[in-house]
Amino acid sequence: MSGAAPHSAADAYAQARSSAAAANLSAPSAPADAAAPGPSSSRTRQRTASASASGDAAWYDTMRDHLATPSAWPDENERVLLEPYTYLAAHPGKEIRSRLIDAFNAWLGLDEGKLDVVRKVVGMLHTSSLLMDDVEDNSELRRGIPVAHKIYGVPQTINTANYVYFQVFDLIFTMGAPSLSHTASPAAAAAAAQPSVEKLLVEELIALHRGQGMDLFWRDALVCPTEAEYVDMVNNKTGGLLRIALKLMLAHSSRYHGGGGGSSEQQAQQRPDLLPLVNLIGLLFQIRDDYMNLQSAAYASNKGFAEDLTEGKFSFPIIHSIRSTSANVSAGAPGGNRQLLSILRQRPTDEATKRYAVAYMRSVTRSFAYTRNVMRRLARLVERELAEVEEVLGENRALRVIVKRLEEGWGDEDDED
Repeated sequence: MSGAAPHSAADAYAQARSSAAAANLSAPSAPADAAAPGPSSSRTRQRTASASASGDAAWYDTMRDHLATPSAWPDENERVLLEPYTYLAAHPGKEIRSRLIDAFNAWLGLDEGKLDVVRKVVGMLHTSSLLMDDVEDNSELRRGIPVAHKIYGVPQTINTANYVYFQVFDLIFTMGAPSLSHTASPAAAAAAAQPSVEKLLVEELIALHRGQGMDLFWRDALVCPTEAEYVDMVNNKTGGLLRIALKLMLAHSSRYHGGGGGSSEQQAQQRPDLLPLVNLIGLLFQIRDDYMNLQSAAYASNKGFAEDLTEGKFSFPIIHSIRSTSANVSAGAPGGNRQLLSILRQRPTDEATKRYAVAYMRSVTRSFAYTRNVMRRLARLVERELAEVEEVLGENRALRVIVKRLEEGWGDEDDED
């Protein structure tokens, strides 16, 4: 990623608009005297200051004109509104999504201005979703620091997260019309116009909230999902952000839509579908994250030891352990595999109980060994899908490095616990 990471959604918005302007994108320009950060500040007019309303009832006689002329959003108000977001964004995470965007761009060839907008869109959506997740999970730590709502309160944190969601739409407008609209027939160009980009974003945000909603329902109702239900939830929730990035890039990639000879139909048949690769990477990433939450010392320092147990979360290893058919025999007592469900119901905070649960998953239900087996199978699918795409679009070393890193922390573990 080029340049320093923005510390607020306002910074991201302002930087992206500058990048768009530098790349001659069709971004609306803000008046010179308008407030810089807000998503609507470029579309409002700076109003001449009216006489103070304090103690002057006659000021309300001109209220019709006053309300009809929107004022610029003050910078100080923007800073106050975004403080929970700014607080978390100042402590960046693993940034795997930004690295994936850069890696896929080796194939898609977006210019730096548009690519920077995609990075910021995904970064803003991700950070905002974390603000909401921490409230919904009643978390204590995020990235090694207290969660935002413990500092700014739940109402302000929720409002800030929702506000940034809407800023994203305004930011996407700076990208201009999709590249397909410049290369296809007039009918196809009309179908590929900006509303379709809005639609793809809305569809994925709906999917993301569906996934999060089921995750919360299972937790709060103490309903253990099947592995198939878990996979569908992850594809909606974790996969959604990755698909937003890829779909935005595909929509604006003239290389992907315009390269090669032949008709547009022939070109479409020659282009590989990149979405299955992204979906597989998203699923592998989430299962690995669930595994590391219960196994990694680094995760413990950032979020707390086995925090998924405290949150009552049905993560992948926990689902396997609860549903394990071998638990009764291994535990030596009827209903042995209900132990973990009972522990999850308690939302334990003490380390002794959580260490017992982790040991139970390791030795009794062998859920960590099973999880590694599943991850190895998914890693092979990712490798196969990547190789097939590379045959058409060329080698992608950056993406291979990312995929290899997804094997860190478990790839060299022995399945004999």
